[in-house]
Amino acid sequence: MNALTNFFTRIITRFMPDPLVVAIILTALAAIFAMVTQGSGFFEVTRFWGDGFWNLLAFTMQMTVILLAGYILARTPAVDKLMDYLVMGVSSPRAAVILATLVGGVGSWLNWGFGLVLGTLIAQKLGAKVKGLHYPLVIAAGYSGFAVYGVGLSGSVPLLLNTPGHFLEETIGLVPLSETIFSPYLIVMNLVLLVTLPFFNAMLHPKNPADVFEAKPEAELPVAAAKMEDRTLAERLNHSPVIGLAMGLFGLLYVVLYLVDGGGVTLNFINLLFLSLGITLFVTPSRFLAALSEGIKVVSGIIIQYPFYAGILAILSGSGLVVSLAGWFVSISSAETLPISSFFAAGLINLFVPSGGGQWVIQGPVMMEAAKQLGASIPATALAVQIGDQWTNMVQPFWLLPALAISGLKLKDFMGYMVMILFFTGAIFLATVTIWGLLGAGA
Repeated sequence: MNALTNFFTRIITRFMPDPLVVAIILTALAAIFAMVTQGSGFFEVTRFWGDGFWNLLAFTMQMTVILLAGYILARTPAVDKLMDYLVMGVSSPRAAVILATLVGGVGSWLNWGFGLVLGTLIAQKLGAKVKGLHYPLVIAAGYSGFAVYGVGLSGSVPLLLNTPGHFLEETIGLVPLSETIFSPYLIVMNLVLLVTLPFFNAMLHPKNPADVFEAKPEAELPVAAAKMEDRTLAERLNHSPVIGLAMGLFGLLYVVLYLVDGGGVTLNFINLLFLSLGITLFVTPSRFLAALSEGIKVVSGIIIQYPFYAGILAILSGSGLVVSLAGWFVSISSAETLPISSFFAAGLINLFVPSGGGQWVIQGPVMMEAAKQLGASIPATALAVQIGDQWTNMVQPFWLLPALAISGLKLKDFMGYMVMILFFTGAIFLATVTIWGLLGAGA
């Protein structure tokens, strides 16, 4: 196992550039494929790219805020103390890897932005505490819990299909969460992952102490140190618990009223909930702003890189390449195997377009029409797209950016471990969509 991991690590160390360079390379590949397979001209492809560069700007802000809100919530004193409590009794490297995986997984199932940050933060704490712990591996383990995000409570595809008025409602109707997130297939899949993935990750820990790279001491969140009597009126307002709690509780009151009025769980709802919880738990505006300042560093890479992926999506959709690719998978499928085709097609497309929601807008109509014609299971086919997306997120540089920002590591430092995790999770995902497709066809 370690030999195979070292092999991938050597390959990636030699050939893997920084995430922005990867995005630029993927842009070039998308343009070449569009010209070669779809007959698009160079100027036409260039127009697709430029016209679509800002198409996901609103979605980019939603993704940025949900990740930032997750970071802020994970850095609140209450959550920080909970993490300290969890790591207190951990002393062995393998136990640390197991814990980081579990925390990242449970957090990601609850909310992907929260889990993505929480897994890395607890991995950072474990790295600073546990002697002999290989820091790149524990960071990879904390991130690997992100593998369940799409079939959790904040998964974009299942939430969208359960939202009245979604763009495919006339084709497939509403698909309740009982048939997606809470279906027996996904419940079993998540349980299997949460039980086996932590131990798989622990097996990857280097046996040779010379191969272990330990973490640097954890940086503390900056806090204001001025004494109350030395503060100006403005500073007193900044440090006022009354103002902080009032704003936080006001936001939480709206959340309660929204749910009482029958509102659904959307990205905007999650963002407001997490921000309100963050302000409330930090108590004062100054502490909240200190966490916000640190969080900006975590999301900065996403802010600048998402437009590049929006441009790639525009090339794929404008040229018809993504429809042709999805259509090819459909052409070789039956009712029983369509979820398998959806899974692999989504995994491949996700490498170019790391957005479950954005990808669904393009790929979803193709797969849903095919499911109707073939008599395949609508929930299985739709969720296979989501599962394929979360599968290749294990090696998608874009979503690794927060882990890089928090940990201080380079992409090449732990990508070898992510490749191994990709293989392991892929086997569980493929088994799930295969069984679901076979048993759900015609349903």
